[in-house]
Amino acid sequence: MSQKSLYERLGGYDAICAVTNDLLDRMANDPQLGRFWQHRSTDGVKRERQLIVDFLVASTGGPLYYAGRDMTLSHKGMRISESDWALFLQHGDATLKKFNVPQAEYDEVVAFLQSTKADIVEA
Repeated sequence: MSQKSLYERLGGYDAICAVTNDLLDRMANDPQLGRFWQHRSTDGVKRERQLIVDFLVASTGGPLYYAGRDMTLSHKGMRISESDWALFLQHGDATLKKFNVPQAEYDEVVAFLQSTKADIVEA
């Protein structure tokens, strides 16, 4: 018997959407990180949220194909700092705990997020 994908263990599409929305709301309302969402149209923010959901679903073994840009290109020029990254991880931790993500899946999600750091942090 094969092990379920991380996508399945996290609860599927709806769960990933809920976690993504919670995390993005936390970051958009953060005094330091909120600058990344200033002066953005409502439609642009909705599109970005959907691309993030698609990316996470595809990356966790779900049934979607991510058609967006890679992480390096998506974040180039945003001047995301080590301090920004640390805040992102704090908000990610709070979101995963809010949704009671089991420790094994929590660890797998955090390891995945950490694997993207070099493509995201610039300064």
